[in-house]
Amino acid sequence: MTSPTTAPKKRLLAIKKRKEKSADGTMSIVEHIQELRQRLFASLLVIGIGTIFGYFWYGSTLGPIPSLGDILKEPYCSLDPTMRLSAADGQCALLATSPFEMFLLRLKVGSLAGLVITSPFWIAQIWGYITPGLKKNERRWTFGVGAAAGVLFLAGAVVAYFVLSYGLEFLMSMGDNVQISALNGEKYFTFVLALIAIFGVSFEVPLITVLLNLAGVISYDQLQSKRRYIWAFLFVFAAFATPGQDPFSMVILALALCLLMEMATQIARINDKRRKRKRPDWLDAGDEESTSIGAAAPISSPDSLGSASDIGGPAAIDHPTSVSEQYPVGVATPAPRSSSGARPVTQSTYGRREGLDLRAHYGNGQQVTSNQNNHTDTHSGQQPNNGGAQAGGYFDDVL
Repeated sequence: MTSPTTAPKKRLLAIKKRKEKSADGTMSIVEHIQELRQRLFASLLVIGIGTIFGYFWYGSTLGPIPSLGDILKEPYCSLDPTMRLSAADGQCALLATSPFEMFLLRLKVGSLAGLVITSPFWIAQIWGYITPGLKKNERRWTFGVGAAAGVLFLAGAVVAYFVLSYGLEFLMSMGDNVQISALNGEKYFTFVLALIAIFGVSFEVPLITVLLNLAGVISYDQLQSKRRYIWAFLFVFAAFATPGQDPFSMVILALALCLLMEMATQIARINDKRRKRKRPDWLDAGDEESTSIGAAAPISSPDSLGSASDIGGPAAIDHPTSVSEQYPVGVATPAPRSSSGARPVTQSTYGRREGLDLRAHYGNGQQVTSNQNNHTDTHSGQQPNNGGAQAGGYFDDVL
């Protein structure tokens, strides 16, 4: 049974073991999920802290920095006082038409501010999660693209903020002789944030164009030949993308996009020239077209092999040796006979076993001389068993 003191130690060892990686830096699926969970938790925690900071910054100044609410109200408050609603003390004010509207608006703006302020941290978390799986060249390209995307988004947000006051002035001057504008706070901030987001995302289009050119999908010649259509499309996109639908914001956004697209086109031209210098001519030739091979390279004179060395005459062959001298054959030694005159029978030869069986069949195997074959037995007066003797003598000779 595990004691209460050893259980926490085992849990700590298990956590430490999960954090350890293999020698080659690889991780299992479970370890990837655990790392992703840790990074998400850290990012959400930091974003939450940033949201709290943005919530208090919404209505408070930070030294020389005005409050976040005043920064967002500035485009509206910069209008002529006759075109907007003012409070009793003459200050610029926005309307709230529900009890929880001001609280929800403050929380919404504070959360967005916290997301933007803490963006370096959670972007670093994303970067730290994906870079172990990338090569050195891929990490360099990813870092460059991410930095360029961040700069372009901030540039679009700044342009949108300064364009906003001119767009509001145009929109609110359309009927100022009939009615006075009293903007709702939630709708106004939604309009401002949407305009900033649209400008920021739109400024990423030239970066996407450059990436497509680097990937070989779009060439400089295609961009150059379709330039008029691209510019017309950008103006139509700006007309539908701007939330206020005012011509001033539309023209500013369209001109900014056209300028950035022209820069992307020039980058594509430089990249295509560099790629063409490194590309061999035969890759651009048609299937039935032959390319110039060029002059043959000179061949150096062959090296001398030198004079041949003397091999010498053939070596003398010794006197041949006869087979009998090299492998002498001895005289066969006759096999000894038994007391009865028969050679011993062994069990190693099939023929000898067969002869033994035949002797047992034809006679008792006694040795009979040749002069006894034509005489009768003097004791019995009978003809001797010549078949057995002959068989015995025959098989003795065979065996």
